[in-house]
Amino acid sequence: MRSIATLAACAAVAVVSVPLVAGAQTTAPTTTTTQSDAQTMWEKVKGSWNQTKGAVKEQWGRLTDDDLLAIEGRRDQLVGKIQTRYGISREAAEAQVGAWEKSRLKDM
Repeated sequence: MRSIATLAACAAVAVVSVPLVAGAQTTAPTTTTTQSDAQTMWEKVKGSWNQTKGAVKEQWGRLTDDDLLAIEGRRDQLVGKIQTRYGISREAAEAQVGAWEKSRLKDM
């Protein structure tokens, strides 16, 4: 559980720092591929939501079972629930989910 939290924290830092390091470099092909990979991953998440709920609950322990029922594998709902439960900005919640996605993509 600690390793997942550590991985998520490192990925969140990487997500924030990569655009700063990249500067003016064009990343359109990578962005499109990443978006496509993320969309594919979320289709799989929706299809196996009952199995994925455990990983989501482990990552964001403040989410309730009712929250997980409402999310039903939808990324936008997950971001909104994280924002609400943790009292953070939408951008911060997006960054957390993005980091989680990257770690999940590596596992797939």
